[in-house]
Amino acid sequence: MENEIAEVSKFYETMVEFFTNYALQIIGALIIFSLGVVVSKYVRNFTLQLLHKHNVDETLSGFAANFVRFLVIGMMGILALGKLGISIAPFIAALGALSLTAGLALQGSVSNFAAGVVLILTKPFKIGDTITINDIYGEVEDIRLAYTVLKNEDGEQITIPNKYMIGDVLVNSFEYRIVEGSVGIAYDSDVESAIEVITQLLLDHKDLSENEPIVGIEKFNSSSIDIGYRYWVRTTSFFKTQYEVNLLVLKALQERQITIPFPQQEVRILGENLVTK
Repeated sequence: MENEIAEVSKFYETMVEFFTNYALQIIGALIIFSLGVVVSKYVRNFTLQLLHKHNVDETLSGFAANFVRFLVIGMMGILALGKLGISIAPFIAALGALSLTAGLALQGSVSNFAAGVVLILTKPFKIGDTITINDIYGEVEDIRLAYTVLKNEDGEQITIPNKYMIGDVLVNSFEYRIVEGSVGIAYDSDVESAIEVITQLLLDHKDLSENEPIVGIEKFNSSSIDIGYRYWVRTTSFFKTQYEVNLLVLKALQERQITIPFPQQEVRILGENLVTK
């Protein structure tokens, strides 16, 4: 019992001595760190207002303002540690090693963030535009620092890491995509009449853009003349409109009695030899 009382008394004396010697340092460190937290909020708001004043993108502004805030807090934390008499050199060395390790492990993510900053600054596209990259297309739904979100006509959400958006061919067709179609007609058909009816059909269609469609002879096949037509439709109804237009083209040509020929092959028998053309 006496030993326990002695240990408690010794612990009490040690704590009193510790707080007597280091109370001011602890209070000073707490004040410095608390001041840093408060100041960081004002610095963040000031940075945010400054970036908004210069019309910097909202996402990039928020990222930069938060980065500055955490930087201020980190600096004040280092000062607080110094106030307690703790050497910060080992912490800085450990932080450097940790940063290097994290950088190597997360280099893909870092590349995405860097590419996101470039996209936000250069603005090659905006929300609502239709972009095509690596044979993937969709309407831009959201632009983040690490990735870009697209949405296609089927309602599928496509997430593309931003590092793939930089350094590759990117096609921005804004709100529309171009449809390329063709139909073969017989050589003895009225080609000019076929071009006229398809052109008028496209001009009268309500879902096409204001850009004038292009219709003309695309190529000459062995059994038909191909009439090509190109027109712009909204990305959200690309396939729906394409299928509707193809059906209307077929009906219009049939009404004008313009023949769409079947593939033909002529076979001649010369003696015992079979010749195919």
